[in-house]
Amino acid sequence: MNANAASPNPNGRPRKGRPVSEPTPGSRGRMLLPIAIAAVAAMFTAVMLLPALTGDSGDGGSAAATHDPTPKASPSASPTAPSPTTGDPLGNAGAPIALGRENAPVVMFAYSDFQCPFCGKFARDTEPELIRKYVDNGTLRIEWRDFPYLGPESLTAAKAARAAAMQGKFWPFHNALYADQPPPNSGKLTEDHLAGIAKRLKLDMPQFRRDLKSQQVADAVARDFSDGQAHGISGTPAFVINGRFVIGAQPLETFTKVIDEAAKNPG
Repeated sequence: MNANAASPNPNGRPRKGRPVSEPTPGSRGRMLLPIAIAAVAAMFTAVMLLPALTGDSGDGGSAAATHDPTPKASPSASPTAPSPTTGDPLGNAGAPIALGRENAPVVMFAYSDFQCPFCGKFARDTEPELIRKYVDNGTLRIEWRDFPYLGPESLTAAKAARAAAMQGKFWPFHNALYADQPPPNSGKLTEDHLAGIAKRLKLDMPQFRRDLKSQQVADAVARDFSDGQAHGISGTPAFVINGRFVIGAQPLETFTKVIDEAAKNPG
């Protein structure tokens, strides 16, 4: 597959990227079925999550999120790269949900779901190595993006992590969730379970519970979900590295190759 990085356009934003890995002829048939299933599941769960993400209770309530999470692009559409932003708990200024220098030459957007087993694998096995090798020396900035598409527990966990971020503890909360990750839709990611993690991290519990239920936090999660769909994201984990798309929990070597190339030609 052509693995060339996307070149910058005149206004400084990266052009459309493509996944870095492509199946070999021998593996193509084996990959088509799970990809099709994943796409159907993503569309189904996105539809199921819309009432929760928008604050619509299904009984005619009007507490809609600021940013409509209805898909702006089909999951099969060609993906486009998001624009770099700073990443506070509400998606504005600051850096509680981003790691690395704001002016790092390489920016990696990580679209993730706290229930996704492969997101957990990346968080436990690959991300620490990328932090050690690239974030710590100023080469890479990792920006978290919520994509809670696997069900209501994903949405609850995403809002809980944002509530932890409101107290500057997003990454410890993120690490704790992935370190002891239950199976998807097991019924274990309840508000009480998530509050237990917050308590172990010594968060202000009344504030945590208020933020967990706040419309500001719900809107921030909905905005990430909507923007991910608008950029062609349909499942997790999905990464955009200076405009290059890396889909799935690829081996560490895949990430280092793309980051090294991006660092040499940041655009």
